[in-house]
Amino acid sequence: MQKRSNLGWLRTRKSADEVVQDVAQTYSRRQKQANKREIIIKNEVQIAGIRKSCRLTRDILDAITPRIRPGITTEQINTWVHELTLANGAIPAPLNYRGYPKSVCTSINEVICHGIPSPDRVLREGDILNVDVTTILNGYYGDSSRMFLIGEVSPEARKLVEVTRECLELGIAQVKPGNRLGDIGYAIQKHAESHGYSVVRAFVGHGTGLYFHEAPDILHYGVPHTGVELVPGMVFTIEPMINIGTYEVRTLSDGWTAVTADGSLSAQWEHTVLVTGDGVEVLTA
Repeated sequence: MQKRSNLGWLRTRKSADEVVQDVAQTYSRRQKQANKREIIIKNEVQIAGIRKSCRLTRDILDAITPRIRPGITTEQINTWVHELTLANGAIPAPLNYRGYPKSVCTSINEVICHGIPSPDRVLREGDILNVDVTTILNGYYGDSSRMFLIGEVSPEARKLVEVTRECLELGIAQVKPGNRLGDIGYAIQKHAESHGYSVVRAFVGHGTGLYFHEAPDILHYGVPHTGVELVPGMVFTIEPMINIGTYEVRTLSDGWTAVTADGSLSAQWEHTVLVTGDGVEVLTA
């Protein structure tokens, strides 16, 4: 039976076992080419497919936004994202990716990225939360994350979240043919450090679209006019992770959750962008 979801696509719902099998087959088939680390310039057909997946990712984040409030668990967020993804004929890219056990990443306060949803983690007044969603729709990837302020947060936390979003916007503003990757990183680093913050080095943005993680790596720090030149057809994420304290990272015993080494707050915003003939298209906007 086919069912129309509230996000607008007409698709057949898959069972959890079918989704797991699809994910395993997807990564097995594509791993060899992804490991070559070649920058893939997308053609018009591929861009159209990536654009649809990015729109779905955006719509999922839009759909869960009014539900996120004090008292819910991060496991509930995972369930919402998982069900919305499947209802629209897509696959949650994080699920079983290199053993990751959930369909979304939920990173709170000092967690930089890759926080694993849990029924035991209840959102509390004053938390800051990043929700990172990646969908695979018809074989194409769309990747984006947003910050959420849970109830009333401290002025310190609010400022970090705002400055981190500004860092993302300044990085995106550097995306145009002829500029280089170093221009993106420099714009982000300069703004973050002007506020006394640090830029995480251990995790970076990345090419995406046909695979989850493609070349090139997108550093959120750097030297202007250096690095790979941007050309039309490149698709990649910009996802600055900005810390109040040190940029150093510690990974918890679960092998995934990355936290600030000094326990300070961290924030992240992410978009998938396309280099166009005369600038940039933010595919997940």
